[in-house]
This record gives sequence, structure tokens and C-alpha cells, in this order.
Amino acid sequence: MITTIDLNEAQPLSQLVNLAKAGNEIIIAEGSTPVARLTAIVPAVSTPQQRIAGLHQGIAWISEDFDQPLPDEFWIGNS
Repeated sequence: MITTIDLNEAQPLSQLVNLAKAGNEIIIAEGSTPVARLTAIVPAVSTPQQRIAGLHQGIAWISEDFDQPLPDEFWIGNS
């Protein structure tokens, strides 16, 4: 739910934070011009997913000449 509050009528910050923590998005405006948005921060996943080596083997490849200098035509724009 999005709530717009005029800056001159804004409630104490703790009340606005409680609204954001409850899942609301608070838009703070000066008159009809929005100037700030207050939303809750979603906590990061506490346990990172384990990576599996070799899961997508063969999907990506590196060209044999990937580290060779690019031709002058690349830099000066001639075809």
C-alpha cells in the first residue's frame, strides 16, 4: 500500500518507520511534489545458497584469441 504524506503534516519519524516496516511505502511530498520515499529494507538471506561446481559445464566458452589486441579498425571506426 502506498501512502502519501505532506511534509508539513508528517507524523513523527518513528510512526512512519512503523508503517514502512508493516509493508507500506510512504511518499513524503511538499504540496503535490513528491520529494522522498520511505520503504522497509528487506533483510538479506541469512544462509547463502551453496554453489555447485560444474553445474553448467560447457555452456560458456572463451575464444582462443580473447586476450589479443583489437585491430586498429576497431578503435578508429573504419570497416
